Amino acid sequence: MTGSSSPTASWSSKVPEVVLSFWIIKIAATTLGETGGDAVSMSMNLGYLVGTAIFGAIFLAMVYMQIKSKSFRPFCYWATIIATTTVGTTLADFADRSLGIGYAGGSALLLVLLLGSLFVWFRTLGSVSVNTICSPKAEVFYWVTIMFSQTLGTALGDWTADTAGLGYTGAAVVFGSMLVLVVVVYYLTDISKTLLFWAAFVLTRPLGAVLGDFLDKPLDAGGLALSRYFASAALLAFILVAIALFRQHAARTAH
Repeated sequence: MTGSSSPTASWSSKVPEVVLSFWIIKIAATTLGETGGDAVSMSMNLGYLVGTAIFGAIFLAMVYMQIKSKSFRPFCYWATIIATTTVGTTLADFADRSLGIGYAGGSALLLVLLLGSLFVWFRTLGSVSVNTICSPKAEVFYWVTIMFSQTLGTALGDWTADTAGLGYTGAAVVFGSMLVLVVVVYYLTDISKTLLFWAAFVLTRPLGAVLGDFLDKPLDAGGLALSRYFASAALLAFILVAIALFRQHAARTAH
């Protein structure tokens, strides 16, 4: 699934081509974001605010490295994605729980921020397709939008699994089914490929959130009670192996 329906004459960018391996690594990264964020904020007892500050600093540092980079570097790119999903986890938990906004309020607020980011990006540069990311300004919009989508996904995952009472496996089935539906729509309709890309991008985050919770939550809460440290290490190892095995290419940017 690509971010644009008709890339034309182009040059290499610093984001990867959106193919099957992209989505496999993305789901693993979002799951790691949940277990890793919870490991720092909960298992280390640092709290959501401190966890957000730590991961927020890492996120800013990684985005800076991405923008300063002269070419696509897979490990740097995915490290930045992981940074967005870990800060998204702790930030959503801080808003939902510490500030008392609740899952519904947090999800609504983050949806507004996400749509606002996409709107300003489109109004400024004329496109939100990943195939048009060929300038520092476009990269900033890209990463801010991703950070909002990752944070929204955490809130949606928690809302569906806890408030809606579906549990982690039930919520995983819901979001997994929605992703399958997006794929079907992608291949069978003429709906904007850019719109479908962002829909799929957002949906992978709550899927990863509930999968992460399923791995580390207690047995009586419907989880597998795995150590957050072990689960995070295993997911990180999988991501590193996947990056090494799947030959990734930079996306072609429309010019």
